[in-house]
Amino acid sequence: MKIQIINGPNLNLLGIREPGIYGSLGFDEYIEQLRAMYSILEIDYFQSNVEGELINKLHEVGFEYDGIVINAGGYTHTSVALADAIAAINTPVIEVHVSNIYAREEYRHVSLTGKNCKGVLTGFGLDGYRLAIESLLKS
Repeated sequence: MKIQIINGPNLNLLGIREPGIYGSLGFDEYIEQLRAMYSILEIDYFQSNVEGELINKLHEVGFEYDGIVINAGGYTHTSVALADAIAAINTPVIEVHVSNIYAREEYRHVSLTGKNCKGVLTGFGLDGYRLAIESLLKS
């Protein structure tokens, strides 16, 4: 089974950026923990701060992978193009947010991308990625 994790803008700063909100563990460390936990899976990871690159990655893997876990960061709340890209592919997508978007600023309460996803996990910290993988395994 092949799972693609896609992280959007500013998530390259996990572990450094606002640790009170996002924690102190960097994603490069966390992805290795996930790969060790799920050694039977092929877990690929992609991060970009550029909207078009995220769309290109969705198009690239969205017809051949078994599942996608996406944290589109701020694009969650603004990108019709990312929402359309998710709707256009066959692979099931789970949206993840490290923080609880509903406990934050009001503009974060709207997810344009979530309606095109199989499910949305928000507020479970980095463990949301593991929960998303578990959901995909049960599909």
